[in-house]
Amino acid sequence: MSIENDIFDNIETQLPPDFEDDVVQEVLKTGTDLRQYSRQIEKELKEVENKSIQDYIKESQNIASLHNQIAACDNILEKMESMLIGFQTDLGSISSEILNLQRRSVAMSQQLSNRQAIRGPLSQFIEDITVPEPLIMGIMESPVTDKNFLLCLQNLNHKINFIKELSFKEAKSCVDVKDVIEKLKIQAMVKIRAYLLEQIYKFRKPMTNYQVPQNNMLKYKYFFEFILANERNVAEEICSEYIDTMSKIYYSYFKSYSSRLMKLQFEEKPSKDDLMGVEDTASRGLFHKSSLKNRGTVFSIGNRGDVLTSQLEQPIIVPHTASKTRYHYEALFRSEQYALVDNACREYLFLTEFFKVRGSQAMDIFNQVIGSTLNIMQKNLQSFVEESYDTIALFLCLHLVMRYQMVCHKRAVPALDKYWDTCTSIIWPRFQSIFTMNIQSIKDCDPLKFNKETGPHYITRRYAEFSAAVVSINEGFPCEGATLLLAELREAVQCFLLRMAAIFPHRIQQLVFLINNYDLVLGVLMERTRDSSKEVESFKEQLNAKSSEYVEEILSPYFGGIIQLVKESETLIEKGLTEDAVKLHESRALDLVQSFTNNWKRSLSDINSEILKSFPNLVLGAALVQRTMTQLVEYYQRLHKILPANARAQLTNIHHIMVEIKKYKMNY
Repeated sequence: MSIENDIFDNIETQLPPDFEDDVVQEVLKTGTDLRQYSRQIEKELKEVENKSIQDYIKESQNIASLHNQIAACDNILEKMESMLIGFQTDLGSISSEILNLQRRSVAMSQQLSNRQAIRGPLSQFIEDITVPEPLIMGIMESPVTDKNFLLCLQNLNHKINFIKELSFKEAKSCVDVKDVIEKLKIQAMVKIRAYLLEQIYKFRKPMTNYQVPQNNMLKYKYFFEFILANERNVAEEICSEYIDTMSKIYYSYFKSYSSRLMKLQFEEKPSKDDLMGVEDTASRGLFHKSSLKNRGTVFSIGNRGDVLTSQLEQPIIVPHTASKTRYHYEALFRSEQYALVDNACREYLFLTEFFKVRGSQAMDIFNQVIGSTLNIMQKNLQSFVEESYDTIALFLCLHLVMRYQMVCHKRAVPALDKYWDTCTSIIWPRFQSIFTMNIQSIKDCDPLKFNKETGPHYITRRYAEFSAAVVSINEGFPCEGATLLLAELREAVQCFLLRMAAIFPHRIQQLVFLINNYDLVLGVLMERTRDSSKEVESFKEQLNAKSSEYVEEILSPYFGGIIQLVKESETLIEKGLTEDAVKLHESRALDLVQSFTNNWKRSLSDINSEILKSFPNLVLGAALVQRTMTQLVEYYQRLHKILPANARAQLTNIHHIMVEIKKYKMNY
């Protein structure tokens, strides 16, 4: 038993700890004999086996049926397996076909995309390179003025440029149509050349308004652009023909117009004797022609300045309709230059638009067209200027040049700038020379040969009119050279007036002469120019100074004693010698007061009469009367302050004097 127990213990110890079989565990616990237990188990198994055999025998038919069914199922499953294998094979081929179709779809999609991408350029290429029958018929049969011809010409030009581009790339496709395109190009140029030359020849017909064929040419300016792009020799021929035709037309027109225009000028023209300092009565020789009927027009402007304002862009003078009217030169010059401005600006704009030129090339063609015309106009101007002594006409022409140059710039036409500069260089030296001659004529005047008259001198009148004319013209476009000449002339006139005044023996006569002349100049200048001009300022200053001196001089004969007493006493008072001044002048003051009381009314009347008699300008005379009376009242008030009490009591009441003075106040 001990051995068995040891065996059991060993078995128990060798079993895994998690061994939990109930039967084995029970056997081990009860200590059952395993051999016996094994035989029992075998017996039980045998019984179970026999029972199972019996059950199998009983169920043999069912088992056979089940076997048959299983065999049938195996067959079915085998068939299904073969079918599925077939399906699998088919699906494999379908999958490969799908992949193949997918690849073909991608390829077709790419091909479609490529075809769509190339379709537009290819269609355009085919359209550009082919020459359709309507294009051929349009170029060959349509008149050049027909709209269809212009459209066909633009299409043809496009194809020509396209073929040129392909030729550079050495494309073989252009060979098939190159000859056709070339023939169409030649035919188109033949028709265009004939049409444009026909339009140019229309200019040559007498009495033709050349603007009409010019406008027709502008409608078809693409024709020249086509020829210029494809055959420069033909383009140069047309351009040369146009230049030759128009240069002759402009030259003929302006030559004829200028000669007929100059016949409308006044026959009587200023000469070298019509200078500011030359007397009207001067001897001019036995055979000298009579002077201008209205010699003042040499120095006055009148309505002549309208050429710079209201008449600047008025219609030009038509000689045959104005044959009985006479004009100053500047009016004719204005008409001639305005005609030039209109024609030249239109011509320059036509050249740039039709012939497709800009800058120096446009200037070159323009000069070829109108250069000879400009030369003859400059010669005509030079001819007038060399013989002219009409300073105002020259100055107006100078300013017309400035204004018309601005008109050209506003129209974006710089082509005449050189012409305007040349005109200025022709006019200015002569204007300066005649101006200087007028200044010198004043400097050369001998005051002793003139009568001693205190009224305005004829030189003053001429200067006033002339300076007003020049200043008024110069206001719009200030000219520094003219300003300097005016200053020199002003100085010469003022010096002449001082020399002229010196011939009068009495100072009061000298002052009357100067005041009358200064007032005349101021009156004219202030009426026709701005108050701020240098001439106005200068003569205002001179007039004011001489008027103050005249007032003292006119008061002196009547109230000189009082004036002297006031000045001497005020001098002593300023030095602090008040008592000495009173004692020194006390007796003298009483006599002066008595004399003033007895004579002041008559003196005022005499002063008023003398002033009004001396100054023909009543406004000036009245102003001087009031200025003199005001000065007298001022002296009277100063006298009242310095007189002793006993003398002051004898003074006439100042209110009585003021009432009397008001009687001489005049309103003009």
